Amino acid sequence: MADLELVGKLNEIAWAGGRITLDYFQTGTAVESKADDSPVTMADRAAEKYILDELEKTCPGVPVVAEEAVSAGSVPATAERFFLVDPLDGTKEFIAGRSDYTVNIALIEEGTPVCGVVHAPARGTSYAGGRECGAFMCQSAEIGEDAKRISVRDFDAKGVVAVASRSHNSPETDAFLAKFDVAEKVSVGSSLKFCLLAAGEADLYPRFGRTMEWDTAAGHAVLLAAGGGVVTDAGMPLVYDKRNQAGDCDFANPHFIAFADPEIGSMVEKMLKSPDIAGAT
Repeated sequence: MADLELVGKLNEIAWAGGRITLDYFQTGTAVESKADDSPVTMADRAAEKYILDELEKTCPGVPVVAEEAVSAGSVPATAERFFLVDPLDGTKEFIAGRSDYTVNIALIEEGTPVCGVVHAPARGTSYAGGRECGAFMCQSAEIGEDAKRISVRDFDAKGVVAVASRSHNSPETDAFLAKFDVAEKVSVGSSLKFCLLAAGEADLYPRFGRTMEWDTAAGHAVLLAAGGGVVTDAGMPLVYDKRNQAGDCDFANPHFIAFADPEIGSMVEKMLKSPDIAGAT
């Protein structure tokens, strides 16, 4: 399946999964706690079931690592090519009635997210992108003529717009951003943080806090397609299908920094590889 064709199909699946979550968003749903104390709702589970069924129809036999399935103990064997799915990223935003939550679907090849979709159901918007076709912002389930091509903006050292998590900001994040001339700091939930960078609305998103691969893969894919990138706090590319990690569980991410223009990316990598800077973060 061609790159744009697959991205288009993933966008359709994400929108349909999003419609399932909207039913619960508008009427309310019971909230449960998983083993790690993170919240889960019937919306998460219903959307994930639909998405998994549709991915199997679209790409038969391609494994899927999905948040709720993994939580229930269903973990596929490692593979060079697989999907990562978060049916409802930003569950805290969803429960609070905020529109920041998203449906995330990404395809991983050899550890890299090569295409993905971040759909915000309550906003009626999705961000989609692939390695070959570039990145788009869409107002419908189809990537048609009304889809807007997006790309990262040029870096201006005197006017950095930084994106931070609404629910998970940290002193380490503030310390890192203090190294830049930050003109504005925007707080938003879920994978929309990556999308602001991809759409040319922000420059930098540092995350010195806990995330899992299904939280980041789709937004990472869109950002890569738009010309940006993501590195770990060790200055290395953020990769996927991390298992048997010393001191952490499977699929857990290290801290990372997402950037728009490669120029600021180069600055970030140099900072992170400097012993003084690395020690300070």
